[in-house]
Amino acid sequence: MPSPTVSGVDRRLFLASALGVAAVGLTGCAGGTTASAKSAADLSAPLAEKVPAGTSLKISSYLNTQQLQFKLAKLPKLPFTVSSWLNIGAGPDVINAFRAKSLDLANNAGIPPIQAHYQGFDAKIVAINVTRKPNYLFATKPGSDIRTVADFKGRKLAFSQGQAQGVVLLRALKQAGLKYDEVKLVPLTSNQFFTALQSGQVDVAPLGNSQAPAYLQQYGSKGARTIDTDVVDLLNLLWAPASVLADPAKAAAVAAYIPQWAQGQVWQYEHPDTWNEEFYVKTQNLTLPQAEGITKLANKPLFPPSWDESVKWEQETADLLAEGGFVKSFKVDSLFDRRFEAIAARAVPAEYRK
Repeated sequence: MPSPTVSGVDRRLFLASALGVAAVGLTGCAGGTTASAKSAADLSAPLAEKVPAGTSLKISSYLNTQQLQFKLAKLPKLPFTVSSWLNIGAGPDVINAFRAKSLDLANNAGIPPIQAHYQGFDAKIVAINVTRKPNYLFATKPGSDIRTVADFKGRKLAFSQGQAQGVVLLRALKQAGLKYDEVKLVPLTSNQFFTALQSGQVDVAPLGNSQAPAYLQQYGSKGARTIDTDVVDLLNLLWAPASVLADPAKAAAVAAYIPQWAQGQVWQYEHPDTWNEEFYVKTQNLTLPQAEGITKLANKPLFPPSWDESVKWEQETADLLAEGGFVKSFKVDSLFDRRFEAIAARAVPAEYRK
């Protein structure tokens, strides 16, 4: 079945502008190939129980949230060296950093691993936090008459194929019964959404719950609004290049990091007042009422002992992207390194496991 067009944009141009994909990635896509289901790296070895001396990892920490969580929660010192904390969070940026070998471990949603696979880059999911409530809502440009997702028909929608916001939009369109050729998908990355809304380049863009208050404060009086849906982006995950996980020392370090990653999120959830003040007010320059509004929408961290639900959701996401012609269809089981499956769950109280 032929792939639909995206607002008249050439498919390869769309991918390039939306993702900043390296030429090698585009070549693979143009040829209709995807990453091999079989990893080139050997990931069959059991995880070491102790991290060898001298081991280090380069870890992403968008807006320095991980360091702050660890500091405020007073978690034990990690048994390895973090040689650098990279302040990057967007999926396309993470994939590029993985390729450049400047990053070993990252925190993202479910869609970047699918995109990496499509580009031919081998990386695996090693930890999962399930999200039950929406993390995103749809914001309209100032002066818009849009009130519901059904009103998206014929409108220009900000779409980031390689990020969580992209799959949230696709799922919302499907739920509303809208086909891709009934809207105009504008290829952007999430850090361009604010400017695109302000300038009227797009009619709608998905914004994170933490972003919406600032946008409405500035443009609400000019007719901008937000549209809530029940569409969730189920997976908040850690993932790493297969080459990193094939290194026994680095794999052991990843396994040692996962419990603290999980415990840091639990601590943040259980101490909203402290987090509001120390993170949102002191580092993000939000007012306390704005911070409290964001925290009220926060998801309770959930680290499932079994990844079966997550694999199913990831498969549905990959299929949804394939239906739109954005990736080639494939089985997502290859994206999960099950050696790490129960580590996060074992590190938290039972109430945070399901």
